[in-house]
Amino acid sequence: MTASENWTTESRSVVIASFLGWTLDAFDFFLVVFVLSRLADDFRTDITAVTLGISATLAMRPVGAFLFGRFGDRYGRRPALMASILLYSAMELATAAAPSLGVFIVLRALYGVAMGGEWGIGASLAFESVPVRSRGLVSGILQAGYPCGYLLASVAFGLLFDRIGWRGLFVVGAAPALLVLYIFSKVPESRTWKAGHTGPAQHRSLLAGLRGQGMLALYAIALMTCFNSFSHGTQDLYPTLLGQQRGFSPGTISAIAVVYNIGAIVGGMVFGLLSGRLGRRRAIALAAALSLVALPFWAYSTTAVSLAIAAFAMQFMVQGAWGVVPVHLNELSPEGMRATFPGVVYQLGNLLTSFNGTLQAAIAAAYPSHGHPDYAFSLTVVAGVVAVALVLLVLLGPERRGVRFTA
Repeated sequence: MTASENWTTESRSVVIASFLGWTLDAFDFFLVVFVLSRLADDFRTDITAVTLGISATLAMRPVGAFLFGRFGDRYGRRPALMASILLYSAMELATAAAPSLGVFIVLRALYGVAMGGEWGIGASLAFESVPVRSRGLVSGILQAGYPCGYLLASVAFGLLFDRIGWRGLFVVGAAPALLVLYIFSKVPESRTWKAGHTGPAQHRSLLAGLRGQGMLALYAIALMTCFNSFSHGTQDLYPTLLGQQRGFSPGTISAIAVVYNIGAIVGGMVFGLLSGRLGRRRAIALAAALSLVALPFWAYSTTAVSLAIAAFAMQFMVQGAWGVVPVHLNELSPEGMRATFPGVVYQLGNLLTSFNGTLQAAIAAAYPSHGHPDYAFSLTVVAGVVAVALVLLVLLGPERRGVRFTA
């Protein structure tokens, strides 16, 4: 059984819930990148040490992708999605009370488990519920949730940080728990999943699902390692560059972040839609290649206006490439593992690049400019190398555009 060839009220509700789940997940994650300096001050350490919290989150996301993915493949996408959202909201609230850097890092690791589960579950539920012809657009919409969350975090930082501090921001970050009420009342279970599962006894084992798919899994992990380095390498320390190296105030940093996240949202939807015509691989390669044009302006401009324009263009391309990822991974996924495979390979890519923030901070410190860490140099090196690698890797890989999802 496949998704309906026409949009329904139920399919719209599913897309809304999946989009909001990823948006609010990203909102919680990106609150950290805006308060790295204050966290370092409060915990009496440096920014490099605090970035271990980001690394812990990224490193634990594969665990969540596997646990929640297997839960979703066995017991249904809907309960797995609700459980993931409740857990990451609880960990965000707990982070607000962290008394030390060690506790903060542990809580961010637990948050990573919950965050890792949401993406694969939400994407599989959405693609099993929408018309085949709409997958590219829906892919762009879903992935636009990530920069939407970043945008919300930037707005919250700009409006609230001076009033409630970083701990207050993490209290606000527990609000996504309310989304569970919407999912419970409005979102149905995937018909594709229900058609193939009358109960846990018919669950397909992990080894059976991966039999003969080893090379595909390795390729997908390598691809997602590049993708995650591409996004985190251009996002996580960019507010630090703006504040520490360019000297902008929290309000200006927030405004620039709003601009480049609007670019990211539009780019994801544009390239997601284009992937239906150009193909998944060519759309990704085009976006990654064009990011190289914006790269020097994005890193080395000095005025707020020029940085905002360049960052808009950069994130248009970065998240443009990412806008194709949800549908591309779901179409490549072995049948019976659609809640597990995309999420696990995505999050294993996160694991392999979880050191990215710490690496970029270390490179910046090792190659200072005017006696201070050169974040522009470190971000340029990582983003440039990864963009080239992504173009080559995606063009060498497989594509299954428009494949029918069956039970």
